[in-house]
Amino acid sequence: MAADFTAHSPLTLPVLPLDDEVVLPGMVVPLDLSDNEVRAAVEAAQAAARPSGNKPKVLLVPRVDGTYAATGVLGTVEQVGRLSDGDPGALIRGVGRVRIGAGTTGPGAALWVEGAVVEETVPDPLPGAVTELVKEYKALATDWLKRRGAWQVVDRVQQIEGISQLADNSGYSPFLTTAQKIELLETTDPVARLKLATEQLRDHLAEQDVAESIAKDVQEGVDKQQREFLLRRQLDAVRKELRELNGQEGEDESDDYRARVEAADLPEKVREAALKEVEKLERASDQSPEGSWIRTWLDTVLELPWNERTEDAYDIQGAKATLDAEHAGLQDVKERITEYLAVRKRRAERGLGVVGGRRGGAVLALVGPPGVGKTSLGESVAHAMGRKFVRVALGGVRDEAEIRGHRRTYVGALPGRIVRAIKEAGSMNPVVLLDEIDKVGSDFRGDPAAALLEVLDPAQNHTFRDHYLEVELDLSDVVFLATANVLEAIPEALLDRMELVRLDGYTEDEKIVIARDHLVPRQLERAGLEAGEVTLDDSALRKLAGEYTREAGVRNLERSIARLLRKVAAQHELGDRELPFTVTDGELRGLIGRPHHVPESAQDPAERRTAVPGVATGLAVTGAGGDVLFVEASLADPETGAAGLTLTGQLGDVMKESAQIALSFLRSHGAELELPVADLKDRGVHIHFPAGAVPKDGPSAGITMTTALASLLSGRQVRTDVAMTGEVSLTGRVLPIGGVKQKLLAAHRAGITTVVIPKRNEADLDDVPAEILDKLEVHPVTDVRQVLELALSPAEVPVAAAA
Repeated sequence: MAADFTAHSPLTLPVLPLDDEVVLPGMVVPLDLSDNEVRAAVEAAQAAARPSGNKPKVLLVPRVDGTYAATGVLGTVEQVGRLSDGDPGALIRGVGRVRIGAGTTGPGAALWVEGAVVEETVPDPLPGAVTELVKEYKALATDWLKRRGAWQVVDRVQQIEGISQLADNSGYSPFLTTAQKIELLETTDPVARLKLATEQLRDHLAEQDVAESIAKDVQEGVDKQQREFLLRRQLDAVRKELRELNGQEGEDESDDYRARVEAADLPEKVREAALKEVEKLERASDQSPEGSWIRTWLDTVLELPWNERTEDAYDIQGAKATLDAEHAGLQDVKERITEYLAVRKRRAERGLGVVGGRRGGAVLALVGPPGVGKTSLGESVAHAMGRKFVRVALGGVRDEAEIRGHRRTYVGALPGRIVRAIKEAGSMNPVVLLDEIDKVGSDFRGDPAAALLEVLDPAQNHTFRDHYLEVELDLSDVVFLATANVLEAIPEALLDRMELVRLDGYTEDEKIVIARDHLVPRQLERAGLEAGEVTLDDSALRKLAGEYTREAGVRNLERSIARLLRKVAAQHELGDRELPFTVTDGELRGLIGRPHHVPESAQDPAERRTAVPGVATGLAVTGAGGDVLFVEASLADPETGAAGLTLTGQLGDVMKESAQIALSFLRSHGAELELPVADLKDRGVHIHFPAGAVPKDGPSAGITMTTALASLLSGRQVRTDVAMTGEVSLTGRVLPIGGVKQKLLAAHRAGITTVVIPKRNEADLDDVPAEILDKLEVHPVTDVRQVLELALSPAEVPVAAAA
């Protein structure tokens, strides 16, 4: 409820300015008369009141930055004398609010103004909300006064009855700012003023509670540290007494580390670094986190095998026999390891084990499709050399610190995976397999592949520095084997530091040997069968490898063998099969179902994909090895008007350009090839690569697309037993491509008997196993015209009908 305000007739009063101070009605304050303006105002008030005999009156006005407030307080000079410090002063009591008007003149040097005293009227009785507000303010004020120990003031506050006087009592609060007090002064409504004073007091008490809580927590933390320090000192004293009682020397932890470092077989620079850390540990206090960092670092350094090395097995014949026994095929890798051992043996015999601080390590990159034995080859190499073997999985690693370690100032810091591998091996010359190096990623935490540059560089890795160790680690005697599926995913700078060895997959004969010697015995044991209880005939293994699985490796072949043996074991337990039992190719369908990959040559001629003109068989290389790739071409109806070239099958830019080149070649040389190229002008050409969900790119399908288009225009079918690969140029030249070995292996797996390759790739046939070349008829060509003569069968229908 609002109060009624009325004003008396104007008063003329001298102004007493208060700099950054506010006096509210009801307050009694002492003022220093040594200030010229204060003294002038008091003297002017005394001169004006002398004739009437009344108390001198002044107008107390707050002044902030030279600006006067619009409302002042009428004050009476109660007494003039000296303050406690001896300076002249006056005791002034605030009486009521005054609205300041215009300036006027008066006696003395003071500033005189006109003003009107504001009279506040509060209705009686008070509303219930105002009564509650009064109770809340008194409760808050009492709480604050008790905290300050001002018990004598509590009763005086409780005895104040008027709303206006209660609100103005906040003027004594030292925590209020000048702006807050001016706001109270200029709020003329008593209820609003009391509400404002209550909010200010409430906010201050809340801040005080937070400050007290923080101070209490800090004090408790300090007390806890002091107690912990005292208890640790007492514990040290008890341990010392126990050691003396048991006749032990009183060595502390730092002395123990110093003895361990001095007794360890460490390189000189590593020993110096370790002793420096021991000195830091001796100076560090028990509460310092640095002590735990140093202890962990010293433990890591002392656990590393700095001078431990295993002796290489220089039995070259024995090493070769071990590799041949554990892996069929993979001649390139076996030859490289044999060469490495032979060179190591000769260097050791001539005292050239260490040259320029570097030893004769090796860094090999084994690149090939999944399932060809890259990972298991690493263990075989270590076995053949007589070395320890450690596998480091890099697939999905995105943090550079995983390779080079973390700075040891971080909480939970660890050395990198290379250092951990050396520690796990227990020697400085193990065989370290860096598995799936092409799956290493990079993000905001760094590029792990870049951190591997120093590790895999034979010219640098003898001084490898891990971020955690910060001492040189000699990796020059380590044999690093890196495995990858996709060569293009390895950074070029990293690939340049490794010797590349390609594993292009196994032939069918090699798969049979691997299955007979390795896979079947392992799966017999896992199926709980004895060696003679189930036998797989070579014909069954050949059919499993050729028709039930189609892959470069043997992983799916092993799964098929495991499934077959589980089926036989289950039938025996059910009483449906007697053991021993020999599995032949005729019994596979009854045990594990129909074949999944039937070669084109084994299908009915009318059901083959090349049974209609416009379909050709190409060869491609994927992440899983080589594979056959069919190309389909068709011409649109001339009435639709959809001219131009349409490409489907999720093709890359290079492959799209190859299709444009093939079409342009046929348009420009159609008459020479006796093809009705006039149809290409008005009818749309559509080329499709099946398996549309698989991305495809590369130039090696150029002659395949040209052959498919020529077959479509001529109406002549492409021979079913022919597959081809090669890049085509606008003049019809057949240019070289990559992956010849993988493509020929894929052609053999698919039942192809004739393969067309570029003439300039003829040298790559040396890498293809002889048994594959014996079963394939390979035609190196230089021109597309040769391809068409080899691939197209004689026309059986008129050209117009085919179109």
